[in-house]
Amino acid sequence: MEPHEPDLTAVPVTAVLAALADDVRLQMVRALAEDGEAACGTLDFGVSKATRSHHLRVLREAGLTRTRAAGTSRYVRLRRDELDKLYPGLLDAVLTPRPSA
Repeated sequence: MEPHEPDLTAVPVTAVLAALADDVRLQMVRALAEDGEAACGTLDFGVSKATRSHHLRVLREAGLTRTRAAGTSRYVRLRRDELDKLYPGLLDAVLTPRPSA
């Protein structure tokens, strides 16, 4: 069974921003932006498997990621082209490191 991946135009921008507001999810998005596609199990960032699954579901349901099954593994990637087209500059803004205070 393939996971539900919404049409990005049907996702309110507030859902996208809410998904990006969590530090762990933001780390996941940054890792995916840097590395491209990644196996779901490699995106742990110090959280449990259940918590990682929750964060990946939130990102997917907000239209930020696509998930691909390959055997028993799941791979996730950013929907970068779609996001850049619909929300120009959004990912660049959240992916740019902030200067230290």
